[in-house]
This record gives sequence, structure tokens and C-alpha cells, in this order.
Amino acid sequence: MSRDLENKIAIVTGAARGIGFGIAGKLAEKGATVVISDVNEESARQAADKIKDMGGKATYILADVSDFDQAHNLIQSTIEQQGDLHILVNNAGINRDMMLHKMTKESWDAVIAVNLTGVFNCMQPAAVHMREKEYGRIINISSASYLNGNIGQANYSAAKAGVIALTRTAAKELGKKNVTVNAIVPGFIDTEMTRGVPEKAWDIMVSKISMGRAGKPEDIGNMIAFLASDEASYITQGIFEVGGGMVL
Repeated sequence: MSRDLENKIAIVTGAARGIGFGIAGKLAEKGATVVISDVNEESARQAADKIKDMGGKATYILADVSDFDQAHNLIQSTIEQQGDLHILVNNAGINRDMMLHKMTKESWDAVIAVNLTGVFNCMQPAAVHMREKEYGRIINISSASYLNGNIGQANYSAAKAGVIALTRTAAKELGKKNVTVNAIVPGFIDTEMTRGVPEKAWDIMVSKISMGRAGKPEDIGNMIAFLASDEASYITQGIFEVGGGMVL
């Protein structure tokens, strides 16, 4: 098995479960030391332990990425504890779904704070470090809702569209410093959250996928591991759909 991320230090936010854990596990499998970031200490510790049980290298740092100081502490503590930071995956996200005419300011603010501002809060200090080192890989998780919107997700869709714009801008700013910035648009992925979808709704979602099945968190992890590798050193400002041919 390829270990092309050996000696690399990676942060994955929102990595205690679901897609985030799939990403963290794949990066560790490829040899990276992974810093699990989450708001729940028990879940973060368990995720790090699972990766270590599988033979990977992992630790955890608690952080609410919507808080500027906590996000900065995540980046700085990783650099201090691990000696460097090569890969940042901004995966942390929440949803507070409701129709626009019923949406509260609190629901709007909460989703924007985590899903968009949280990405900036982590990228800004990471960019400072990566520019100085003249090396880095930043990969942001967006959503298909950035393109077409989604009923009941005005806040979520707006945040994920913002992530795309932030990705493209940062890629232009950081390219000359050998720092790549890309975004992933996951399709319908089989996680603890999506398993709660009613069977009928599940079948409808799967019917829109050319490959006829939901994806796995590891499918997202595979793409991110590639983008984090030296083989992808000339790929930046990309928006990559990983959805099995899902009709958007």
C-alpha cells in the first residue's frame, strides 16, 4: 500500500465521525499523522484511538471552528506539538434546515458561523504558516447545494457557495507559494446521518446516482488523499464532484 503521505501532518476538522472520520482514516492509512478536530472530546478521542488501532498515527485537539481563537489555537497547537502542518481539510459542518420564510436569525448565523466562517478561521492561520514554509495542501468540503440550492437549506447552500468562492480566491493568492487549495463536492454518502433518512427518500437519492449506490466516506478520503499528495502538486482551484455520477 502506498505511503505517499509519510511524515506529513494533517488536520481534519469535524473528524470524529462520518465523512470526516473517513477522510482522517484514509490520510492515516497513507502515512500522515492526523490531528482529529471536533467539539466533542469523547468522540474525538475514540476516533483517534480507532485510527491508532488500525496502525495509523493520530491525536486530537478540541476546537469549535466558528470561534476565531479556538480555530487559531487548533492550527498553532498542531504546529507546536507536531512540528509542522502540511495538510488542512475543512470538513466541519452543521445544518439547521427550515424554509426561508420560517428561518430564524439564530439558524442562519449558526450555519454560516461553522460552515463558512469556520473555514476562514482555520485557513487564515494555516495560510500564514504554509506561505512561510512554501508548501501546503488545503482541501475544503462543499456541497452540491452550492450550485443548485436546496429547499429548506438557504443557510447551508449560501455557506457552501461561499466555500467555493473562498477556495478559488485562496488558490489564486497562495499558488506562487506552492500551496494548493481545492474543494470537494460529495454526493450522497452512507453515514450515520444519512442512515436516518426514510427508506423511500434513500431510494430516491440512490436513483439519481449513475453507479446505483450511495458512496462511502472512504470514497471522499481517497480523493482527498490524492489531492494532498505530491502527485497533485499542479492541481489547484479545482472543484471536484465525488458522487458516483449523481445528477445534480
